Amino acid sequence: MRKYVAGTGIVGAAVSGISLLRGANDQPFTWRVALQWVSWGITFALAIGTMLDIRAASRGRRVAPDSPIHGKESRYFKPGAVKR
Repeated sequence: MRKYVAGTGIVGAAVSGISLLRGANDQPFTWRVALQWVSWGITFALAIGTMLDIRAASRGRRVAPDSPIHGKESRYFKPGAVKR
């Protein structure tokens, strides 16, 4: 699980979420702030989705064709390393 949580997508989304929370106290809620939070939510969701696709590929399962790792599943799959 460590390799997923320490991935750059999750770390980047967490750091940007922290900076959004710090700045949330100093500004009124406007449409720009709403767009920032929506953007952060999309970024976080994509990072989680990529993490789940990598996990599926590392277990020898196929990933969806719209995944960024589609076609590169062999990079993540090592036949002897699968734990069930």
